[in-house]
Amino acid sequence: MKTVYYCENSVEGILSGVYTAWTSRKGHDNVKLKIMGTEDTMELFCQYEEVKTDSVKAGKVVKAMKEKISKEAYSLVYKSALSKDPDRADKIYRFLIYGFYIGSSIIDMLQLPEVYEIFLMCRHIDNETHLLTGFVRFIEMEGELLVSRIGPKNDVVVLLAPHFADRLSGENWVIYDENRKKAALHPANRPWYLLDLISPEWESKLKKASEEDEYEELFKCFRKSISIKERENPVCQQNHMPLRYRPYMPEFSHGLRDT
Repeated sequence: MKTVYYCENSVEGILSGVYTAWTSRKGHDNVKLKIMGTEDTMELFCQYEEVKTDSVKAGKVVKAMKEKISKEAYSLVYKSALSKDPDRADKIYRFLIYGFYIGSSIIDMLQLPEVYEIFLMCRHIDNETHLLTGFVRFIEMEGELLVSRIGPKNDVVVLLAPHFADRLSGENWVIYDENRKKAALHPANRPWYLLDLISPEWESKLKKASEEDEYEELFKCFRKSISIKERENPVCQQNHMPLRYRPYMPEFSHGLRDT
């Protein structure tokens, strides 16, 4: 009988699931990892167990990856855990089965479906992170706090934060992922950190600040002033600036069809 292990939707949660499934000694073909909260039809002849997130167990998996495979493999696994793919936990587990058997060269063996799946997730995450470094916009709230609201498909706020910590090191800023209710907070000239922001009051303040932001009209005026009507190409524009990013950009918000 196959055992399905449900793990928490976090890097530590997934790695705790990997540790539990591996040490169960039930055989790799007889175990499967799933993320709690993902829609899934329960399978016949399966037993389901919930895995408690354990930082010690997750740490052992991380140490084993770095020592027995490579630091690059750990980086790939970490990014994959941030993916929106509902099957990412089990795909990571399958990748590690080969990784611990083959070693560091596993990351180049894209002919293996288990490796290629990891490659695809990481490529999607890297692409979204790269785009957001250019599309992120900040508004100024009370106390000279700069706030950016984003809605990424993948959980990339932890990958964005180092980029802006380097470029805005002397500013107090927040990058808020409204899809996951979490944020990267950066006090001026100090290290940044992650925080869960499940607060209606916070979202209300953010929405109000966004609507009243004086720079929004300046962005819109700038966009209109540099546009040339005869050279408008909506298809090309959407290729370079997808529609899903525009609600978070002052030059497009509250009027996506402005020209």
